[in-house]
Amino acid sequence: MPNSSGAFGLRPINLAGGAPNSQGTNAYFIASGASAIYNGSPVIAVNGGDIAITGSASGDTYKHIGAFAGCEYVSSVTGKKTWSNYWPGSGANTNFDIVGYVYDNPTQRFVIGTDATFTDRATARAAIFENTQFDSGTSGSTTTGQSSARLDVATLDASNESLPLKILGIYDDPTCQDFAAAGIQMIVMFNNHALLQANSEGTVA
Repeated sequence: MPNSSGAFGLRPINLAGGAPNSQGTNAYFIASGASAIYNGSPVIAVNGGDIAITGSASGDTYKHIGAFAGCEYVSSVTGKKTWSNYWPGSGANTNFDIVGYVYDNPTQRFVIGTDATFTDRATARAAIFENTQFDSGTSGSTTTGQSSARLDVATLDASNESLPLKILGIYDDPTCQDFAAAGIQMIVMFNNHALLQANSEGTVA
């Protein structure tokens, strides 16, 4: 039976060593011409003091500041402040700031679905503490605003910590227990977090 979760990007669960509800967000600026940023998308800090969706679909070599939680801006149509679970890439009155919210704690742990099968539970367990890339890290739905980012099973690597994600465990969800199918939910953290780097912008130095 296929797993039920599909692709949803990064979903915060807790901090390393923390309680389940200990996650929180901080506010950052988004440039008015920035590409769409979906709920759960991996985001980076860029020149000019803004955040943006990760610089590549794989996220490889990028220093991420966290996962996108939504934004608020003044609508160019209604003139009113608008809350959205994703940044659509346009529609803001450029006389006002566009503010995005990010799960930015360097010890934040997330759940993400896999893009392919692990074959069995033993193989999934063996992947714990390995590093990996995103699949479709820059994509998402303009209908739901949800990210399509998934964990790329094919890029698992035990030593390459320039890859954006480190796997920490298997998330216990009774609707996602078919290890012979895609969509297994894994627990991850960011490698090379922007807030822990001397040079916090863009790519890994």
